[in-house]
Order: sequence, then C-alpha cells, then structure tokens
Amino acid sequence: MDADFDPIDEARRQWIAHGWEDAADGMTFVTSIMRAQQLMLARVDRTLRPFNLTFARYELLALLSFTRTGQLPMSKATARLQVHPTSMTNAVDRLEHAGLVARSPHPRDGRTTLVGITDAGRALVGEATEALNSVFRSPGLEQPQLDVMLDLLAQHRRNLAD
Repeated sequence: MDADFDPIDEARRQWIAHGWEDAADGMTFVTSIMRAQQLMLARVDRTLRPFNLTFARYELLALLSFTRTGQLPMSKATARLQVHPTSMTNAVDRLEHAGLVARSPHPRDGRTTLVGITDAGRALVGEATEALNSVFRSPGLEQPQLDVMLDLLAQHRRNLAD
C-alpha cells in the first residue's frame, strides 16, 4: 500500500464528490476517532495479553483496586465503567473463574451483590498497570497536542451528553 495514501482522506474526497459536502467533515471526524480507537485498543490488547486480561477486565480490576474496601456493588461498578450490566456480569464471571475477584452478598441489602478484588487480582492488576503505563506514557501525541486533544474530547463528550 502507498505510504502516502490515507483511506480516510480518500473517503472524505468521495463524500464531497458524491454531493455530501455538508457531512464530509463529520464523517472524517467520526471515522478518524473510530480508527484511532482501534489502533489504541490494539496496543492495549497486545500489552495486556501476557496477563490474560482484556481492557474491560483490567478496568474492573483497577476500579476495585482503587476503592477503600476493594469491593463495590456490581451496579455501581457497571455505572462507573459505563458498561451494560450484561458486560459487567461477563467480566465478573471470567475474573471470578480466574480467582481474581469474588462475589459476596451485600451485608445490608439482600438484593445487592458485591464484587471484590482478591489478593491475586491486586497483584495482577499492579503488574498489568506497570506494563500498561508504557502505552499511557506515549499515546502518540506530544504534551501540548495532548492537552488540546483532552480538552476537545471532554467538550465533545459533554456535547453528546455523556
């Protein structure tokens, strides 16, 4: 493939050529964000693979490791990670099977299930975080650009009512 060829730029050109000029910039933006997400996720996945973790499972372990007690109601973990309850159940099932988290009944609310990180989960998330910080320390932008991008993305999420 030609190193100078950018498929997203070509898609933009085609959008304009087909009379969708009013949507071309938005299509380019959305497609660029989605491609950047794919590239970043691939880096994260490669980094977490030796730990047998997906990013979703890593996020749950990290969230639990940050709590004072090491546990949260599953509904609260779901809300904080902004995932569907089914995705949370799947992540907890896999992590529990690996001995990294444990479910327990809430002591005061019989309808609530707590998910808590185990000692093995704490150890693993610590190691995985050290590895993952190599990705986070070099996200592909220099600091001034990163500051601008973080501001723009925060504004964009607010505009979309995140």
